[in-house]
Amino acid sequence: MTTSPVALITGAAAGIGKETALAYARSGCDVVVADIQESALHQLVKDIKLIGVDALAVTTDVSDINAVKELHNKIMERFGRLDYACNNAGIEGENAPTAESSLENYDRVMNINVRGLYACMQAQLAIMSSQGRGSIVNMASVAGLIGFPGLPAYCASKGAVVQLTKTAAVEYAEQGVRVNAVCPGAIKTDMIDRITSKDPETEKQFAALHPMNRMGTAEEVANAVVFLSLPGASFITGQALAVDGGMVAR
Repeated sequence: MTTSPVALITGAAAGIGKETALAYARSGCDVVVADIQESALHQLVKDIKLIGVDALAVTTDVSDINAVKELHNKIMERFGRLDYACNNAGIEGENAPTAESSLENYDRVMNINVRGLYACMQAQLAIMSSQGRGSIVNMASVAGLIGFPGLPAYCASKGAVVQLTKTAAVEYAEQGVRVNAVCPGAIKTDMIDRITSKDPETEKQFAALHPMNRMGTAEEVANAVVFLSLPGASFITGQALAVDGGMVAR
């Protein structure tokens, strides 16, 4: 059991998830990190403990409902509480126009990005509503707010995340649970490197999508997640916050 706030991050092994785990730790939270990449998780736990807080790694495939249940059971057994959760685990899927994108790709993307997040959120809402407090931040994308050619399943999945966020926020507002989403623009991570193939010209095109004329950093997104989680954002719920250098403002 702990008296410190406890934060959970799924998809924590790299990129935005990793930076969010470290940001929660720096804010004074004990941290639970979940991902399918076991070795990376254990290294992250070492890095978090160097900050001076406790940490737990749970190897988890969010598309497996039993694994999701086990994850949340382990959190309660170890810490006895769950204050903040960032549902970040997700994949981009294949890059192809809608008519050429496979149904297998659609099913895989939706299974992880939507069904997996939904299962996690159900477990978190049950815990937090019983506590009478808590904050969930779901990782959506500007691709859930506007269309992106070549990523139909990904766009559909992130649009679904935004709507799940809004619905849960309305349902649980009186029970002391806030639910928000963060919608990053193009962020310099492994995911964007896969999309751009690290081609400098393509990267310039992605940077130009933003009025700031650059891609964002994982740390910038992590800062937004932690802001929405902590008590300073106590009157903010049901929002889809674009962290996008002004992209959707155009």
